[in-house]
Amino acid sequence: MSALAVSRAEITVAEQAIRPHIRRTPVIAVAGADLGLSSAVTFKLECLQCAGSFKARGAFANLLLRDLPEAGVVAASGGNHGAAVAFAAMRLGVRATIFVPEISSPAKVERIRSYGAELVIDGDRYADALAASQLWAETSGALQVHAYDQVETLAGAGTIALEIEEQAPTVDSLLVPVGGGGLIGGIAAWFGPAKRVVGVEPDGAPTLTAALQAGRPVDAPAEGIAADSLAPRRVGELTFAIAQAHVDAVVLVPDSAIRDAQRLLWDALRLTTEPGGAAAMAALVCGRYRPDRGEQVGVIVSGANTSA
Repeated sequence: MSALAVSRAEITVAEQAIRPHIRRTPVIAVAGADLGLSSAVTFKLECLQCAGSFKARGAFANLLLRDLPEAGVVAASGGNHGAAVAFAAMRLGVRATIFVPEISSPAKVERIRSYGAELVIDGDRYADALAASQLWAETSGALQVHAYDQVETLAGAGTIALEIEEQAPTVDSLLVPVGGGGLIGGIAAWFGPAKRVVGVEPDGAPTLTAALQAGRPVDAPAEGIAADSLAPRRVGELTFAIAQAHVDAVVLVPDSAIRDAQRLLWDALRLTTEPGGAAAMAALVCGRYRPDRGEQVGVIVSGANTSA
């Protein structure tokens, strides 16, 4: 294991393990004029991933690379991670119990149920569901599959960067949505200093922003329209160390910009995204991130688990 929790070698191992079970999602380059922007954008479409979000990568990495007990697995989630673990468990024939908070969207709750997992709705926010899932793991013997603060989860997310390096090698910078930090942690661990990695958080859930200001993970507000995917109260310990080393900046975006980004992705590309899935694009829409002249910007569109 590397000093920063996950290395390129570990991400490569994860990619080889999960490859038969996930989609190599497409990358598309779109002219700035088509988006009402001054520069082109390259999108990585994880909204087309199995189970509706990038989380399938970390879910399969956990279930394939860790020893699984007879009691199966348990996960806490705002929705996407739970759906991904439930999907991976269904495909691999593993028992799964998923804890979600009351704030989880009906679309995500229904998706979890559709994959056959045992579903428990507990508490107002993700942190409440996490505490309940940890108690379940202790009493049942099930393996805890953490949504972001787990090496295999980070390695799974890092496989996105491996694909981008092959699909769009000329991209200079990547805008990445941040909740608990598993996605940006895996991506930054793969690229290191080779590319500019920029986190994007909702104004109402500044988890990584607060951690970097405090010099350690600390509790932050957990509000806003993307609270079911980007508001875990505090960033993961593993991600924090990676972010200190390799995340170049973090910007905050208002809910209004996230809604505008959702509309733009639909109008311009006919992509349906959940609020968290459009958060990285929101940084360009509202000008919180302004590319330099000639900069080739990539945007992670991370999820689409929403109702029509």
